[in-house]
Amino acid sequence: MASLIAGGVDCDVHPAVPHLTSLLPYLNDYWRDQVTTRGMVDLASQSYPKNSPIVARPDWRPETGKPGESLEDMQRHVLDPFQLTHAICNPLYGVQMVFSEDLQAAFCRALNQWLAKEWLDRDSRLRGSIVIPTQSVEKAVAEIERCAQDKRFVQVLMLVMGDTPLGKRALWPIYEAAERHDLPVGIHAGSAYHNPPTAVGWGSYHIEDYVGQAQAFQTQLTSLIVEGVFAKYPRLKMVMLESGVSWISPFLWRLHKFWRGVRMETPWVDRAPLEIVRSNIRFSLQPFDAPPEAETLIRLFDHMQSDELVLFSTDYPHWQFDGQDALPEGLTPDLVRKIMIDNPHATYPRLI
Repeated sequence: MASLIAGGVDCDVHPAVPHLTSLLPYLNDYWRDQVTTRGMVDLASQSYPKNSPIVARPDWRPETGKPGESLEDMQRHVLDPFQLTHAICNPLYGVQMVFSEDLQAAFCRALNQWLAKEWLDRDSRLRGSIVIPTQSVEKAVAEIERCAQDKRFVQVLMLVMGDTPLGKRALWPIYEAAERHDLPVGIHAGSAYHNPPTAVGWGSYHIEDYVGQAQAFQTQLTSLIVEGVFAKYPRLKMVMLESGVSWISPFLWRLHKFWRGVRMETPWVDRAPLEIVRSNIRFSLQPFDAPPEAETLIRLFDHMQSDELVLFSTDYPHWQFDGQDALPEGLTPDLVRKIMIDNPHATYPRLI
């Protein structure tokens, strides 16, 4: 495997909320009373079933509690052995599944405050993503404005499967606020489960959901490009988190071909899709879904036509690799440095 280097940035780690009661101190009296009165116990998402093997490596799974709920475990398993300078925390708690605009906004605010207090305050290497209440664009923008005052928040976090294509104009105030505060928008694998997780309906097994995430990323990337998000906000970066990378080149070949054929309906798309991806889109390394042969890996990066697209990630505590084999075989030392250090710092301006 390619050798890790010290000083890297892990762009996708997952601190877990132990229990819904962990957020109660960060809710106001009204919402705290609502949670208690309604008997709400947790906001667990089916995207990561607790006992599924992929949710946590065996040596990263605690004897009690949820994988990822302990800062000490994260330090021992990832921050220290990988010699990271920073790790970006992306909490995957089911706040996006809530239908009520007001309740979802309260939970997102509490989750962001919990992340700052329980994690960012306790380890200077950690940085945070702003989880936003996408049921209300107005409330989402307000939460970005609030959290952006804390420079340790370096990204806005959304799910790839929400309620609508992400390029829709109704969502553009979110992107305006993100660009203005130098915050990339992270699009993370997962669903609010307000819609089926596949294009043809509900499947029977978790693997259908998991594999189908790549299709959702392709759909959202198409929406973002053809709706003109990056023509309106040219400095905006978006990071596809846990999207995989093997599909990027054939997808762009197909999108480019048909964009050339019907681009008269989207005249605001003034650059080829590949150019937009090179300048505005990044992809996290794990889960790495290409074949293990070094020759195939080299061809994959050649097809991408850029060494700036991929960002290092471990996806902690999810089980994507064993030991410290987070980098696939065949990467040159120069490419390792790009992926682990240069690309993350170029993507996240607030990462200081």
